[in-house]
Amino acid sequence: MKLGDEVSLPAHRRVVQLLHAMEEACVQGVVNLHPAYCSLLIRFDSLVASHAGLEAKVLELIESTANVEPTEPRVVEIPVRYGGDAGWDLAEVAEICRLSIEEVIELHASPIYTVYFLGFVPGFAYLGRLPERLMVPRLDRPRKHVPAGSVAIANDHTAIYSIGTPGGWRVIGRTEMQLFDAQRQNLSLLKPGDQVRFRPL
Repeated sequence: MKLGDEVSLPAHRRVVQLLHAMEEACVQGVVNLHPAYCSLLIRFDSLVASHAGLEAKVLELIESTANVEPTEPRVVEIPVRYGGDAGWDLAEVAEICRLSIEEVIELHASPIYTVYFLGFVPGFAYLGRLPERLMVPRLDRPRKHVPAGSVAIANDHTAIYSIGTPGGWRVIGRTEMQLFDAQRQNLSLLKPGDQVRFRPL
């Protein structure tokens, strides 16, 4: 279900609102919900629910929540150790952006970011948006392994690697917080609609 034509906070808030409404309604036949920037992908069992019936229910939920004030987002503080062995690319980012290392850290830690969606690997949260002065492209060649907890930037987003995995984002720091845990009831620490504040250590 598309809820906007461009990446924007208002469109994303509508996505999160519909996501929560679908979760609360426990719509019969729905197998999984996949929120993105401005859409919600709904996977369903066609033996249990029809496309037309499900679409009608979704439109009903959109209409019924249209004038409902969104709930206050949860704010999660993430402590980060910037630079050195924790942030391999920090110095290069500073050079590309023509900033000091201290300015890069201050700029990165100054906004409150929105969790737009989880993807790539379990628990990997796409956080936006990065200050314009810090926008840098991905690495030309992805690394074979980026440790869990690595805080990285690419284009207009920042993210935290939830597990050790190959990756091409520029790593500027690391957190000891565990973003994904298969043994935890809520597998991912972050969820769409949450807000994130980075705290330099």
